[in-house]
Amino acid sequence: MDYSGLQNGSDVRGIAVDTESSRANLTVEAATRIGYAFAEYLMRQKGKEQIRVALGRDPRISGEKLLDAIASGLIQAGAEVNDIMLASTPAMFMSTVLEGFEFDGSVMVTASHLPFDRNGFKFFTCDGGYEKKDIAEILKRAGELESVTYKHFELKKLEFMPVYAEYICNKVRQGANAESYMKPLDGYKIVVDAANGGGGFFANSVLVPLGADVSGSIYLEPDGHFPNHSPNPEQEEAMEQLAKATLAAKADLGIIFDPDVDRAAVVLSDGREINRNKLIAMMADIVLRDVPGSIIVTDSITSTGLAKFIAERGGVHRRFRRGYRNVINEAIRLNNEGYECLLAMETSGHGALRENYFLDDGAYIVAKLLIELARVKSQGKTLESLIDGLSEPAEATEVRFKLPVDDFKAVGKNVLDIFTERCIRSDKIVPEKENYEGIRANVPEFDGWFLLRMSLHDPVMPLNIESDSVGGVRQIAKLIYGLLDGIEGIDTESLKKLL
Repeated sequence: MDYSGLQNGSDVRGIAVDTESSRANLTVEAATRIGYAFAEYLMRQKGKEQIRVALGRDPRISGEKLLDAIASGLIQAGAEVNDIMLASTPAMFMSTVLEGFEFDGSVMVTASHLPFDRNGFKFFTCDGGYEKKDIAEILKRAGELESVTYKHFELKKLEFMPVYAEYICNKVRQGANAESYMKPLDGYKIVVDAANGGGGFFANSVLVPLGADVSGSIYLEPDGHFPNHSPNPEQEEAMEQLAKATLAAKADLGIIFDPDVDRAAVVLSDGREINRNKLIAMMADIVLRDVPGSIIVTDSITSTGLAKFIAERGGVHRRFRRGYRNVINEAIRLNNEGYECLLAMETSGHGALRENYFLDDGAYIVAKLLIELARVKSQGKTLESLIDGLSEPAEATEVRFKLPVDDFKAVGKNVLDIFTERCIRSDKIVPEKENYEGIRANVPEFDGWFLLRMSLHDPVMPLNIESDSVGGVRQIAKLIYGLLDGIEGIDTESLKKLL
């Protein structure tokens, strides 16, 4: 069988539950074969015949079934398997590096913020998450296996999440200079919205031991159907519910996680949202105080206001490609070449710090903010003071053009080639010279910019537009619509609503 369709960049993802509109392709059989292939791959990588692997999952309804299946393949290939049960993706990586555990590899069963019927796998060693080439080879081998079938095995359970929670607690205590005072958040009221995912542990196993009152928290109970709102910190409804709960509790801070806790966002005591550009700016301020001149790597859709903010704080902004692995790998590359780069962060909420293995860990990002919360409050300030001077666009939007063709990658490249050439010839558009995907260009007449690119995985072309003037987005959209006219293969209907 060909399992290559299950590859989603550096992850495995698929449909795990049959619905009226779709049939499952990430099945027990597929997961068993993938587990066997991963064991073979890891044994070669480590040069070992005996390996230890840790497995964890988010609360999706297919999670236990798929964890059992991938364990079956691993065990049949000769691996020793430990079941960490309900876990977070960052914790699964930490199981490969924390003293006393140090597994040869680990697997997280999750599909991040995707709907309940989806699921997938993320793979780790002590060197970090697997890359695209690793996933491709594992899936290729899984399809070649002839005699591997599912068998149930009783798994050894391992309580690792309390260890990881204590690791986060100690980071906050150290950062707040409170090693001798175990509750640096005593007197603070903090709301956690776990979105019925795996982040409920943060309220009870991190914040409570640090002294915080979490009584206003919502949706801490794991539920794989995610019944209350989309488990996505980027989604407007999710942030609105967190803001409402934070205001109702009169809390000092509100925190939201995605289901596997590798992403986060916060709201202030007055309900103002801190995500996307604001969250990156806040983290940039923190690291630039420690290491002035550090490079801050972000994805391609960050605002011009953020670039100006980073420069004013003494940093160097490197706007790279979309995709959290792309951003992280660029930061690692820069450090390997001798540059100071402490932070890699995407507007989606994926944030990775050099001090924490360049691991995209929502809980660790929040821990850094908790340290700052205590620091600025002692000065009579709020967290928002960290981003004083950050300018926000007057208008911003994203449009997603469909590419209704089978060979959408080739069509998308052709669209970009023709559109870019037209932009270069236009006297109203100034393409940016340092750009790593699609075309990003400034439109001085309308105080804004746009970025047109290919989606990482889907047959769509996202278009982001920002303007510092009211009405500017509409004017830029009209300009783009005219330049796209007549290019075959792209459906521009979605842009008309802006005109």
